[in-house]
Amino acid sequence: MPLLFFFVTPSAKLNIPPYYRPEQIISRMEKGKTVRDTLFHQVKDITLTNQLGQKVSLNKDLKGKVLVIDFIFTTCPSVCPRLSANMKELQKAYIKKNPEMVQFISISVDPDRDSVKALRAYANRYDADHDRWWFLTGNKDSIFDYAKNELGLLLENADVPGDFVHSQKMILIDTARNIRGYFDGLDKAQTKKIADDIYILNVEKRKHHR
Repeated sequence: MPLLFFFVTPSAKLNIPPYYRPEQIISRMEKGKTVRDTLFHQVKDITLTNQLGQKVSLNKDLKGKVLVIDFIFTTCPSVCPRLSANMKELQKAYIKKNPEMVQFISISVDPDRDSVKALRAYANRYDADHDRWWFLTGNKDSIFDYAKNELGLLLENADVPGDFVHSQKMILIDTARNIRGYFDGLDKAQTKKIADDIYILNVEKRKHHR
């Protein structure tokens, strides 16, 4: 089934993506009964440099957009090319019909080597729209901290220089910066699910703003 199936079958049942990383449960009284509300982690901001050499803030510059984030490095021989090929398919699903709905983000785990020039060349390999799909570099400690403490992913240096143990997950983040999904970025069925969920989150956002 193509990624764009929902544009031609708008009546299909929408399964709302769940929230991830609960942080606190608050109890309150409502009509004499105790009601418990779960507060979920909101991803904090990070400022990095994209493949155009621009300093960009993921929360401030992309306010109102759904985010899909993965982690790559340009010299990666195996996992990253497959991740980026699947992200390219997601970009194709949205770039013409709904370019303002979502931003695709690929963050380098090897920022010391992945210069702006290297990231731009890598982006061009995957026909990235440079405005809608950012490849980001910056301070390594900040990137690893962001992955661990904000996204719940573990990135580790490997024993071989230039190689890394890094997640093959794609993370879906809504406009309120809650995590709404972890997906295997190498699995095309999971990629399709991301495409569906992006659309559902946009419907959800419109309902909240009525």
